[in-house]
Amino acid sequence: MAFPELPQPAPGEPQLLCTSYDRGKAQWGGLLREVGGRREGDLLVLADGRVRLRLVESTSWDSLDGGNVPAIVPEGGPVPPVAVLADGAVAYGGDGPLLVDLAAIPGRGVRVPSERLGEILADVLDGTLTFDDLVRGMDVRGMYQGGDAEPEFTTPTGPPPRTGFPALPASDMALLVRACFDDEDGWQALLAELGGVDEDGWVGSDLDVDQIDPDRFPLTALVVDDRAFEDLQPGQVPALVPPEEHTTMVMLADARTFGQDGDRTLTVVDLHDTPGQIAVLPWAEVGSMACNLEIANMDFHEFVAEKDVRPWWLDGQ
Repeated sequence: MAFPELPQPAPGEPQLLCTSYDRGKAQWGGLLREVGGRREGDLLVLADGRVRLRLVESTSWDSLDGGNVPAIVPEGGPVPPVAVLADGAVAYGGDGPLLVDLAAIPGRGVRVPSERLGEILADVLDGTLTFDDLVRGMDVRGMYQGGDAEPEFTTPTGPPPRTGFPALPASDMALLVRACFDDEDGWQALLAELGGVDEDGWVGSDLDVDQIDPDRFPLTALVVDDRAFEDLQPGQVPALVPPEEHTTMVMLADARTFGQDGDRTLTVVDLHDTPGQIAVLPWAEVGSMACNLEIANMDFHEFVAEKDVRPWWLDGQ
């Protein structure tokens, strides 16, 4: 679905956008109480006046993902460095609000504790904190300085080597995107291990359910083999996913995939909970991840490996 533009932000006033609605009513959960501060109409004043956060709500933005926010920011006016989303995870899961990068790598996200929103936003707005700082400080749940474990693989930060990527194909399933073109033999071997690509560009599109191993569910994904996406970084992915379809996840076959360890690990990019966060999995495990995400049986963070902890999917190996 297409989403309308956001209202033109006023200088120095980032927007707090509700993207979860029930029967036309905005679902803020406990967020507006937990962040503290004071209300002045549709303004929320936080951090002793250092942050003036404009509340924005309309069912027009129901179910908007963080990665799609940059595309609906009006052109020609002031653009705050971040937007803040109160999404379904806030309304129904009790998670912290999602900060969406609008400046450095537009579309990537980081969650922050609700009670620290004003403090963190103030530091971002005055330059004390960069969005890269927030990303580097995420725990496995995508929360900045959260109480959960540190991830084994940190989401890349810093200026990406390339910009100006085209949109990814619209799909309501998973995408396998080739981002490294240094090893043609390795790429072809990966596709063969995934069962080969059919004439429409899919792996796993014609599965025999009677032959599926439930402990190693095969991957069904649209393959994107296009040099236009060479060097694509995880943080850039969410903004390239069209909003028309609810894409499950994007997997990058990147330099790590074709590294010397021979494991053919794939970098899976979160699109919904914390856009741009990564989970690094062996190729044989990504099918099970896609299946569990599609049926909402598990959350993305459950596939993010914890530092110095053996991943659960390696049990029995």
